[in-house]
Amino acid sequence: MTAHPNAPRPGAAGFTLLELLVVLSVMGLIAAVVTPQVMNMLAGAKTRAATLQVESLVSALDYYQLDVGAYPTTEQGLAALHTRPPNTPGWRGPYVRKKQHLLDPWGRAFVYRAPAQKGAFEVLTLGADGKEGGSGDDADVSSLDEK
Repeated sequence: MTAHPNAPRPGAAGFTLLELLVVLSVMGLIAAVVTPQVMNMLAGAKTRAATLQVESLVSALDYYQLDVGAYPTTEQGLAALHTRPPNTPGWRGPYVRKKQHLLDPWGRAFVYRAPAQKGAFEVLTLGADGKEGGSGDDADVSSLDEK
């Protein structure tokens, strides 16, 4: 009698329940160790992104000032970097490619003050909580911060 070509061979029935449980346990242990490490790495990512965005906006404001002769007023705001404000001869923008670049990593508009308490202007984000002050991801990121 000839065996069917697709019939299982003796001893090759697959994995046992115990083997599957061991593999799942090992995978669970790996996930338990790796997940906190990944979360720690991602924790400050938005704050670092906000710092880079503020630096980029400061550069764009400097280009605006070179072209127009003055920084945008507080009323004109950072929108002047994307859309030409009325009565601005010399404007050669847009100085930012997309309007989304005027939003912080938490989806809120950057705060722009001109003149600022220390300097011609200030660009800042209020952090994850959207309130002044705070620490960690809730900390404010300002163009006036000491580097």
